[in-house]
Amino acid sequence: MFHQVVSQCFCCLMLGRTLDSGFTRTFWSVAVTGNLDDCACDVETIDSFNNDQLFPKLQALLESDYFRFYKVTLNKPCPFWTSSSHCGLRDCAVKPCSPVICVCVQYSAEANEQQEECEKTNHLGAVDVSLSEETREALLDWSKYDDEAQRFCVVDDEDSPDSQYVDLLLNPERFTGYKGPEAWQIWNSIYEENCFKPYTVKRPLNPNSFPSSSGGEGQCVEKRAFYRLISGLHASINIHLSARYLLQDSWFQKKWGHNISEFKVRFDSELTAGEGPKRLRNLYFLYLIELRALAKALPFFQQHGIRLYTGRPEEDQKHKELLLEILQLAKSFPLHFDETSLFAGDEKEAAKLREDIRLSFLNISRIMDCVDCFKCRLWGKLQTQGLGTALKILFSERQIKALPVSSDHRPSFQLNRQEIVSLLNAFGRISTSIRELKNFRSLLAEDW
Repeated sequence: MFHQVVSQCFCCLMLGRTLDSGFTRTFWSVAVTGNLDDCACDVETIDSFNNDQLFPKLQALLESDYFRFYKVTLNKPCPFWTSSSHCGLRDCAVKPCSPVICVCVQYSAEANEQQEECEKTNHLGAVDVSLSEETREALLDWSKYDDEAQRFCVVDDEDSPDSQYVDLLLNPERFTGYKGPEAWQIWNSIYEENCFKPYTVKRPLNPNSFPSSSGGEGQCVEKRAFYRLISGLHASINIHLSARYLLQDSWFQKKWGHNISEFKVRFDSELTAGEGPKRLRNLYFLYLIELRALAKALPFFQQHGIRLYTGRPEEDQKHKELLLEILQLAKSFPLHFDETSLFAGDEKEAAKLREDIRLSFLNISRIMDCVDCFKCRLWGKLQTQGLGTALKILFSERQIKALPVSSDHRPSFQLNRQEIVSLLNAFGRISTSIRELKNFRSLLAEDW
């Protein structure tokens, strides 16, 4: 169990302990190689494909205006429990400041010590919502364009009067200092209540351990796959936490970088009773699922009427071509996950199982409104929506195949702007995690 970390951006939903910098283990104790379970792919093929081909193109796309702005509601109350955190949304009011819109936090904690701790956490976890007037006008224009399209579904954040656009490049996923029982409660709720946790795992979960990452012994392939997706997402979050860790915090500067000790605490085979490499395998499994979804979505994005609209035709066309290039590259991957192995067999049982998984994932996405760290909540919402969009694509093969050639017909499948932005950014997080593993291997080799 990656012990206490919810998100370094799901943001760092849990800050784990660190080891002495002199404590080293062999480089091979975190090595992940060979074939993956439940699919015909291997780690080495994914590493080569992602790091050498896909990652650079994807990062360039995500820096474009269409993909860097994400609309989100950060002040929804938790629907499952009342937060007791002094740094939670109930105690730390957020409002824009002038002349530059920023995050102001008003603390209601009574004790000075609690207030100082809250101030530090909120400073690291605050979301920078600064946007120029020109950008704001452009975003309103983009929304008007999107509203003219027929939507497949409605995203509640998008229509909420409390929602706001956030520049993702100004709010990177990294260490925030969010920790404690409130943070642990998030992941415990996800695994304990919504993740088809194997019965071989003791209940309730212990904050100092992590559910078996192999998971799913005796479970059907669909529930096992769902469990591995959540575990893989958890692994990705922990990699970002370790890769963009706050190494130095002073009045003069903040230094972010790779924390080898933190990485080993979560993934070293000897320090995790053999679980660390399994967690990384689940990360690769998640990569394959989202990569397959991108490949399956290609016909949708190839439609003439689909534009990455920002009001600048030349730039829009350039980024549409880059997106199609990335999707074609995804389609060319030689060892895709075979989604036809899911929900096969009896039609009624398959339909019920699919609905169970849909409801479980919907519940997990709602849990993100219980995350007290603003930046963690931002990235938690984005990544769960992105994975949900990937699952939506994989479960809509017939609708995608039935897409009309002419734009005069009602589309059988649709993605709105929120889904497109979250899909590509969520995969960007997974792709970055795979790339960061290469960096950590190099650092561990030097350390060894």
